[in-house]
Amino acid sequence: MLVLVADDNNDGRQLLVDIVSGMGHNIVEAANGIDALALAQTQLPDLIILDVTMPGMSGFDVCAKLKSDEKTQQIPILMLTALTDVDHRVQGLKLGADDYLGKPFNPRELVERVRTRLRSKFETDELRSMQTMIRQTFERFVSPSVVEQLLRDPSQVQLGGKLQTVTVMFADLQGFTSISEYTEPVTLLTVLNLYHTIMVSMIREHGGTVDKFMGDGVMALYNTPLQQSDHARRAVMTAQHIRLVLPEFHSQFEPTYRMPINFGIHTGLAVVGNVGAPDIMNYTALGDTVNLAARLQGLSSGGQILISHATHEQISQDVVTRRIGEVKVKGRLESVTTYEVL
Repeated sequence: MLVLVADDNNDGRQLLVDIVSGMGHNIVEAANGIDALALAQTQLPDLIILDVTMPGMSGFDVCAKLKSDEKTQQIPILMLTALTDVDHRVQGLKLGADDYLGKPFNPRELVERVRTRLRSKFETDELRSMQTMIRQTFERFVSPSVVEQLLRDPSQVQLGGKLQTVTVMFADLQGFTSISEYTEPVTLLTVLNLYHTIMVSMIREHGGTVDKFMGDGVMALYNTPLQQSDHARRAVMTAQHIRLVLPEFHSQFEPTYRMPINFGIHTGLAVVGNVGAPDIMNYTALGDTVNLAARLQGLSSGGQILISHATHEQISQDVVTRRIGEVKVKGRLESVTTYEVL
């Protein structure tokens, strides 16, 4: 890690450099407050050991400027000074200093304080990195309340993938491909985005996670990233809610663009996690559960909500359904017991 040592006394500064470099850290040096401020702003060290009484600008002034700057305010500062009275200590701490060590100091104590501050900095950076990842991954696809829950407890996000039970919903516009053959691209995209907007709104309202857009279709997940005991019900309620508001939504379009939305929903085990390259990742689910939900959606028509037997078992007490029976789906040897949500 990089440590900035700022002290106007050459011998004192060299002692600090010897001790900290002996711990295996890289060092940048400053002999006055102005240089210390400039180096901190350009080098962004992991720790600053800052003397108080320096020419040009005192350590207190340097500390105040660094802690008021969003770019440098997270850098821990260890004040090191002969001014050891309580008033000076309080002044430094009020300005944002993270620690205070008086001169003359015991080298062993300095070593432990440096280790403690750097360990704390590392843990803070890790937490901040996790929070950034959570925001980038989820804030566009789930409700703000879910993002805030994840930020309060980042451990709920299991990176690298895990096997868990989820409910997967596919929603797709019927007839969109045919319409796209004779519709101007700008008009087509406008219509599609309006449909996607209403679907995403309902998915988020019911606690779902928008996994991806596939042309005119949407894939949503329930029971991830947050656990939901009623995830199957949430998925079915999402589809029902979309179907309920669709007539009013359609009133803004001419008849050509009033398309039904078909749904397929299945509950089962899937591998859930981040998939992709290190710099481009997508939080998604993989496995047969996803495939079956997609197949059920492909079988639906006229605005149907088709669900599997596994999903039906979870919601049969709350939702009126019609048993369709055994259905052959592409890619599966065995038939699938299917229900329509009425």
